[in-house]
Amino acid sequence: MQPFTYAAPTSLAETITLLGQNGEQARVLAGGTDLLVQLKENRRQAALVIDVKRIPELNVLSYSVRDGLRIGAAVSCQRICAEPAIRQAYPGLIDAVALIGGAQIQGRASLGGNLGNASPAADSIPALIVHHAVCEVAGPAGPRDIPAEAFCVGPGKNALQPGELLVSIRIPPPPPRFGAAYLRFIPRNEMDIAVTGAGVSVVLNEAGDTILSARVALGAVAPTPLLAQEAGAALAGQPVTPDVIEQAARIAQRAAQPITDMRGTAAQRKHLAYVLTRRALEQAIARA
Repeated sequence: MQPFTYAAPTSLAETITLLGQNGEQARVLAGGTDLLVQLKENRRQAALVIDVKRIPELNVLSYSVRDGLRIGAAVSCQRICAEPAIRQAYPGLIDAVALIGGAQIQGRASLGGNLGNASPAADSIPALIVHHAVCEVAGPAGPRDIPAEAFCVGPGKNALQPGELLVSIRIPPPPPRFGAAYLRFIPRNEMDIAVTGAGVSVVLNEAGDTILSARVALGAVAPTPLLAQEAGAALAGQPVTPDVIEQAARIAQRAAQPITDMRGTAAQRKHLAYVLTRRALEQAIARA
């Protein structure tokens, strides 16, 4: 591993200053489960590593029926999964967060780090997209919001500008008769990177027989996690029937733009986009 300077600021202002002074040579560390491996393997370079776990705003974890959920960028996956109120209100989010590594990784890895790493195969990002999550960012020009679907701009690249960092993730309270689910395919339990993932959310009418609105997002089938807008639009206003679910899953499949790599072929990923979307839709509807 290359040598680097370590800093552990206790305020956002200090962190933004350090980022501004060091530019591309500064890297933010939340849990470190991605960054430290990348530095060790020389896949990323850093002259300064900024540990943000001591910043209060990045450690907030709060939920209320009125205001929804706020997750600080340094909050561990274990803390999120351990909250009964969050598990009850956002089971579709828990589907994804609980898949990020094993027990030891869960205690360190953060949702903010999973977002910042911007992997096309990240489990949390499709789930965040279908929950209408917003990324709260701070930087030299002040705070700004970025929708989760716009946060990743390429493999390993995010929308943060120089001097900016992700502070927290905001998710609105689920409306009545809301349901969501996230599913992924991996060839074996020991392999934690999704070959394909699918997140879905739906809002049903009072009778539970019509879909009022829906969102579908896919992982590992495009350069970034993908909001399949046409698939969600095809569900809006439609009855809850196998044919409607089938049609939306096929539209999601057509939106997928996968590649072939060591973990799976493009054809396999296309097929999985359909299968996982259909199954996630069925689960989300059942939860709603």
